Amino acid sequence: MQQSTQKKRKVLSRKQVVKRIGDVLSGIRVPDLPYPAGKVAADAASDWRPLLLSCWTEQRDEPVTRVIRSVSLTWSVRQINSAYVADRIMDVFLKTSGLHPELALRIARLRFFLAWRMNLEGAGALNDTIVHWLDSLQDCRGWSGSSGRSGRALLDQLDSLTIAVSGCFDSGDVGPVIEFCRQWEEDAGKREQQNERLRQRLLETEQGAARQRKSEQTARALVGRALQNRQLPQAVVRFIFDHWFALIKQIVWQEGTEGDNWRHASKLLEWLVWIGDPALSDKDRNRLYTVGEQIGDRISDVWNRVNGKPLDDSALQGIQSVMVDRLRGETPELVSALPEGDRFSWDPSWLSFSAPPEAEVEPLLGKWFVEGEGAAERRRYFFALLPDTCEALWTNGAGVKLGLMPWPRFSTALDSGTLRLLPPLTPFGQVLAETITSLSVVLERQTLQREEAAREARARAETLRREKAEAEQLRQQEEAARQAELARQKKAAEDRRIADEEAEQQRLLQERETAARELVEGIKLGGWIVEESSGEDKDAVRLKLAVRINASRKLVFVDRLGLNRREFLVDELVDHVVMGRVRVLGSSAEFDDALSRVVGRIRVGRN
Repeated sequence: MQQSTQKKRKVLSRKQVVKRIGDVLSGIRVPDLPYPAGKVAADAASDWRPLLLSCWTEQRDEPVTRVIRSVSLTWSVRQINSAYVADRIMDVFLKTSGLHPELALRIARLRFFLAWRMNLEGAGALNDTIVHWLDSLQDCRGWSGSSGRSGRALLDQLDSLTIAVSGCFDSGDVGPVIEFCRQWEEDAGKREQQNERLRQRLLETEQGAARQRKSEQTARALVGRALQNRQLPQAVVRFIFDHWFALIKQIVWQEGTEGDNWRHASKLLEWLVWIGDPALSDKDRNRLYTVGEQIGDRISDVWNRVNGKPLDDSALQGIQSVMVDRLRGETPELVSALPEGDRFSWDPSWLSFSAPPEAEVEPLLGKWFVEGEGAAERRRYFFALLPDTCEALWTNGAGVKLGLMPWPRFSTALDSGTLRLLPPLTPFGQVLAETITSLSVVLERQTLQREEAAREARARAETLRREKAEAEQLRQQEEAARQAELARQKKAAEDRRIADEEAEQQRLLQERETAARELVEGIKLGGWIVEESSGEDKDAVRLKLAVRINASRKLVFVDRLGLNRREFLVDELVDHVVMGRVRVLGSSAEFDDALSRVVGRIRVGRN
């Protein structure tokens, strides 16, 4: 495929989406869906509202197209396409919305409601109020099953949606869902005001707690490092834990670790350890005297500066007793400086604590992060990085604390992929626009294919018509030729029959003439003939042969009175006998028999 055909199509605007949905619902055809064989009248299609209501009430997660395929009912093209479009929109929403899978799955069950309404209203099923509410679900991007009370509250609201949609199915009107969306928006505004106060209060509380943890952990790290593996007099250990440890925490709380008080307190802690541990101080007795003279005043000075009041003299009595014993060269009884076991935990990293670069932190602040996969995933909002402890403060986005994570562990989890940024969420309106845009492309392609198929069908029909016409013309020509041949054969047969009949008649005529001639030649003088009547007023006349003139072949007949009535030439009389106008008496029976035989043969020849 050429690169130019692979360019991403521009997504339709909201107005264009509204216009295109109707075309998609009526025009698109999807393979393997149970489309009717022909056009189904509106009143002939099955009512699917009870079926969809049942699926919604049971909160089923299967596609609408699978549901309508599972029953043997008659569906219209618009119903099938409405089911497919609703499934397509919600399937894309499930994959691209970015919401927690459990939450997205509950919203995707609206496919049953959308399929029902799109069949009735087309684009009206996705009015601005419903789409705006679905878009506002981005505010719930941080929801997960472990969100606690706020998570359960959201599920309770979605249970109200279940009731509202069921009410729409029962009443046939979308009013309950519209009211639910409006109420949701009002509640969201109130929650946002409350959440803002909770977030501010949480930040102040956690910053104070972080400052407290920093002072505690830094003091522990300083004391732990100083006392690690040391054996000291009990008085020194008691002073450090009863007084100096609290002073160090106070310094860190008030000033941090950059001021003079911190530096002096750390140094005096080292001196206390150095004085109390003979293994350290016995090597330099001169310095021991110097430190012993100054340490009490310096401890009091630092204490007074930090707390604003002097240290009780009783607090230093133990230290002073140890100093006296050490200056005398005596070794006091030693105990382990740190408590046995893990009763005093400390982390040396707090002494080298440094905040990460702001450029590294800034892009991550205010972002959502995901830990885990599928339904077990947990979502956390990086609300703030506590400056005193460099801990990421996790919330649910609504001012509820979900936990803390030190920055080093945060960076490690992010690098390893255990913790990952939540990809940008896709609003429902964008899902809708992209889906209808994609289906519009399919519709255009199918329309072109149908037009091309129609053109090809018309071309094939025209070709078939021409071929049929040519075949019909050829058949007619062949039939005409066959009919002409049959006519020719019939005419030839008829001509032969007529010729045969004429020949037979000629033969019979000759026979009659021969027979008639024999009769005429055989008439004797005195023989009688009868001349048949030639009109209504004339009767037959009997005549007797009176004279035969051989030279002229003339016969003279007279009536019974002897008068000269008629004269016939022989040939003429023969003709009259053949034609039946004259009968020869005496031999007329034989001649009639001959004529009957001749006539019979003529009839047989005709048949």
